[in-house]
Amino acid sequence: MRILLTGATGYVGGCLLDELERRGLTLRCLVRRPEKLAGRTSPGTEIVQGDAADPADLARACAEIDVAYWLVHSMEGGVDFERADRLAAERFAAAATAAGVKRIVYLGGLGADDDRLSAHLRSRHEVGAILRASGLDVIEFRASIIIGAGSFSFDLVRTLVERLPVMICPAWLATPTQPIAIADVVAYLAAAADLPPGGPRIFEIGGPDKVSYGAIMQEYARQRGLWRLMIPVPVLTPRLSGLWLKLVAPRYSKVGRKLIDGLKNPTVVTNDAARREFARVPRNLRTAIGEAIRSEDEAFADRPGPTARRPLRGGTAATRRAAGWSTIATPSCRSPRSGRSRPSSGSAVPTAGTPATGCGRSAAGSTASSAARACRGGVAIRAAWPPAECSTAGGSRPASRRAGCGWRPR
Repeated sequence: MRILLTGATGYVGGCLLDELERRGLTLRCLVRRPEKLAGRTSPGTEIVQGDAADPADLARACAEIDVAYWLVHSMEGGVDFERADRLAAERFAAAATAAGVKRIVYLGGLGADDDRLSAHLRSRHEVGAILRASGLDVIEFRASIIIGAGSFSFDLVRTLVERLPVMICPAWLATPTQPIAIADVVAYLAAAADLPPGGPRIFEIGGPDKVSYGAIMQEYARQRGLWRLMIPVPVLTPRLSGLWLKLVAPRYSKVGRKLIDGLKNPTVVTNDAARREFARVPRNLRTAIGEAIRSEDEAFADRPGPTARRPLRGGTAATRRAAGWSTIATPSCRSPRSGRSRPSSGSAVPTAGTPATGCGRSAAGSTASSAARACRGGVAIRAAWPPAECSTAGGSRPASRRAGCGWRPR
């Protein structure tokens, strides 16, 4: 089986590249800047330089390919990303069809198909529809926030919780979502190549926990042992939140504002097609966040200084975790081949002592209604787990021995 991977220098693409190489597949990567992958792929992986929006480059990349992964988006480009993604998807679908590609695998976003979708989610769905219209066997996965060291959405959550002892709590923090660990996303994407033919299909994927964005912040703070105060501000619109984000986390403001606009849309799994088709039980939120934190801590445990940097692969070159007002560098997905690869630990996620509610009462044995107050009335977010809006159908379980993206530099 010959595989084409686009977006290999991005976070999810870089993690998927690891897994596809581990499986020994014949792999070709289409990248605009091959130097980003220099020395970081196995000898058998072919690197093709080209632009994912250029028809000639796409035709070259798709030649003699069986399964093509489309993991490209334009939100960081500072352009009309909806138009750019639409044109790129149309050209890719045409090139794949002309080359006789048997299957396209695409990662999009959860959210109901209606006119209330944000521009970001609407564009994700539109790209999926364009690919399916090609008539090829298209496997589209739809996911919500991806939990992992290097995921933009998770990095944004982490930065806000680490940096702000007191946090305003706009209404969109109560929007339900169904986060999923990066290792589970990679496993689904890799398994899609082996599915039997069946025509275009959409699989909604997520972890077992249906939570609010505020609850994700709560769990991160709990595992980091942080006390944070959340104050509800019902008039804070996504637009105003974007301006606020530019003040407190300017590094994320360019893309984060577009993502925040989508937080008004619930992003939860509405059918069990993925559970029926794939033999996989995704990690719960507690385990996913624990793996992400440990991956960061292990990767930089033996660095000579707090801001030491080296070339990384997948996602941005490096992100930073604020500790008070000082920072330490944290990794994205991949290390150079010369470094040592190390999956996240399989140990249980540590707790941060006995949680307590913002009212000063012990959270042990607290009721669902008391836990639900964690995002109302100005309370400390080191609240009981699970919060009221959280369904923990999956329970807690040890992390996989191969978490997908943990690594430790030499």
